[in-house]
Amino acid sequence: MKIKDIRVVRVNLPARESRTTPRRAGWAAEAEVANPMSRYAKVKRHRSLWLPRWEGAWVQVIAEDGTWGLGTLSFARSCVPVVEHLATQLVGEDCFAIEKAADMMFRMTKAYGTTGLASYAISGIDLALWDLNGKLMEKPVYSLLGGPQKDRIFCYATGNDVDWYKELGFKAFKLACPYGPADGWDGIQRNEAFVAQVREVIGDEAELMLDCWMAFDVEYTVRLAEVLRPYRLKWMEECLIPEDFDAHVALRERLPWQTLATGEHWYSHVPFQWAISHHVLDILQPDINWCGGMSTVRRIAAAADAGGISVILHGGAVTPFGQHFTFATPSAPWGEYFVGSPPGVPLEEAARLPGQPIAKDGWLVPSDAPGFGMEIEESWITPFS
Repeated sequence: MKIKDIRVVRVNLPARESRTTPRRAGWAAEAEVANPMSRYAKVKRHRSLWLPRWEGAWVQVIAEDGTWGLGTLSFARSCVPVVEHLATQLVGEDCFAIEKAADMMFRMTKAYGTTGLASYAISGIDLALWDLNGKLMEKPVYSLLGGPQKDRIFCYATGNDVDWYKELGFKAFKLACPYGPADGWDGIQRNEAFVAQVREVIGDEAELMLDCWMAFDVEYTVRLAEVLRPYRLKWMEECLIPEDFDAHVALRERLPWQTLATGEHWYSHVPFQWAISHHVLDILQPDINWCGGMSTVRRIAAAADAGGISVILHGGAVTPFGQHFTFATPSAPWGEYFVGSPPGVPLEEAARLPGQPIAKDGWLVPSDAPGFGMEIEESWITPFS
C-alpha cells in the first residue's frame, strides 16, 4: 500500500459546551509564571504576552485505498512549506515503512535544520502515518508498539489549582514556578512559601514536582533547590535554557542529590542521546507532537531504557498519541495530565478530541479503537489555507 497524498488540513471539531459554572477562574488566567523572558519587565508576568499566536492544524496522510490518518501540526502556517517539501519524497513510499519515512524526513531537513519548526512538521507526518497504519491493520497503535505494557497509566496533574486536582483524585502534582532569577532572594522566598502551602494541601504522601520552564540559570537553580529540599520534590524540571548543554553538566555536578528532568524543547533523538551518555538527567521529557513524533520517542525510549532512566512525555496523557506511547512503553512510568477544566467543572466537559479517554481518579486507559482511536469524521476535514 503506497502513500497517495500528504496535506495540511483543518479539523473542524463540533463545539463543546460546558454545562457547569466554574467556582473560580483557572490559575493560568492571571498567575505569574517564571519563563525565559522574565528578565524583561513588560512581558515578565505571563508567557502569553510574548508567545507567538500561530494557529495549529493537522497533517493528513492518505493511502491508495483512501484510508487516512491524522497527526497534529503546531505552528501550522510556518510549517506548511516543510510538509510540502517532505511530501515530494514521501508520496509513493510504502505506508508501512514508517522507520524509513522517519529517517528520510530527518535527513531531508538538514538543508534548513531539523530542529524547531521542521521538527513540528516531521512530527505531524509521523503521527499521521502511525494513525494510518493502525487503521489499515485495524489495531490500536499501542498494539503496533508491542501491546500494553501496563494495565493503566498513572497520571500526574500539572498546574497550580492543586486543591481541584486533589478533588479529582490525582495523587501527584506538578507546579508552575512563579518566580525566577530576576526576582532575586525575595523570589526564592516567595517560591518557598508557595511550595510549602501546596505541600500542606496535598499532604506528605503525595508526590510533588516543580516546572521551571527554561527560566533559571545554574546558580539560581541550586539556591532554590537547597531551600526547597525539606518539601521533597520528586523532580525539578526544565530549569535551564535547553541549548546550553554545558550548563546541564554543571547543574548535575552541583545538584547530585536532586532528580532532574527536561526535554520538551529538545528536537530529534540526538540531544536525548547526549543527555543519556553524559548522565545529566534522570527523566527525559520529549513532546511527541514536537520532537519528531512516535518514531522519534520510540528511539529515545529505547536509549533511555538501556541507560536505566525514565521517559515521561510532555503532556503525554492529554493526547491520544502520548497515551498510546505511554501505555506500551516500559521506560514510561507516568503520564502528564493538563487539567483542561477550571475548578468545579468536571473533566468530561473539558475540551478534548472525540474518542479520547479522560483520567479518572488519576488513572487512564487509552482507546482500543484502530489507530489512535480519534473519532473524527471525514466531513469535519477541510483544506488549510
